[in-house]
Amino acid sequence: MHILLVEDDIDMSRALFRALERRGFEVTHCADGISALSHIKDGIGDLVVLDLNIPGLDGLHLLQRIRSQEIHTPVIVLTARGAVGDRVVGLNAGADDYLAKPFDLDELDARIRALLRRKNNVMERYVCCGRLQFERESGAFYCDNQPLEFTPREHALLKALIAKPGHAVTKERLFRLVFPLEENTQIEAVEVVVHRLRKKLLHTDTEIMTLRGLGYLLRARADVDGD
Repeated sequence: MHILLVEDDIDMSRALFRALERRGFEVTHCADGISALSHIKDGIGDLVVLDLNIPGLDGLHLLQRIRSQEIHTPVIVLTARGAVGDRVVGLNAGADDYLAKPFDLDELDARIRALLRRKNNVMERYVCCGRLQFERESGAFYCDNQPLEFTPREHALLKALIAKPGHAVTKERLFRLVFPLEENTQIEAVEVVVHRLRKKLLHTDTEIMTLRGLGYLLRARADVDGD
């Protein structure tokens, strides 16, 4: 697993870098809040180990920025500010855990692994594409944790697409899933459902793409913009 270490103290960062690598983590280090923000936006790091007293953009403001942008990468705050009030401020800003300096490396390792396990459990519970989330157990769709409403046909089609984000699903398969046992319905009816879904998904940063001769696929709008 990949750790983004944000620490400006040279001795502390070197020690943490070596300790985390010895424990089997891949580590990327940055020493200020501006570069850390850029790294986090680029998706670098499965988890962030963050010192609050960093130059450029302090740790609290960095946390507030990434959470306001719906970036949910787990963050463990490391700081000399160990008072209860400071911990409350850090957690309210968006930290997932808080460890006061000085700390035990074994405890840090245990907390990192606990957060990564929690993250993996969430990933197993949901399928995500852009800001669109599909909860496997309930079958519900969400955007930014707000439930979305679809007709039964729209739901059936979107469920088939999000099962394999970025992969084409044939129109024939979608037709069988969306219009089962409807002998008098033409396959072109799938296009009507897709058209309605596209309108409803505009605010979710996802895109239903038409692949001529192959079918349709669902992918994050950022992927489309980056092509």
